[in-house]
Amino acid sequence: HGEKGRGTMQIPKFAWRLLGVSAGAFAVTFTIYFFNLDMKLLSAFEPILLQHYDRIPRNQHL
Repeated sequence: HGEKGRGTMQIPKFAWRLLGVSAGAFAVTFTIYFFNLDMKLLSAFEPILLQHYDRIPRNQHL
């Protein structure tokens, strides 16, 4: 064994891959949060959901 890597900590490939996946997931979720994309998506589905729930018969006696 030569002097290569001696005295330095070697980070395994899976740790780099895990770090990359974690950073990517953070970037995606931060973008969704920052631009409020989840609510924009739900606002597109709201008319469909309202039609569905307006058709359900109600039994409300006060």
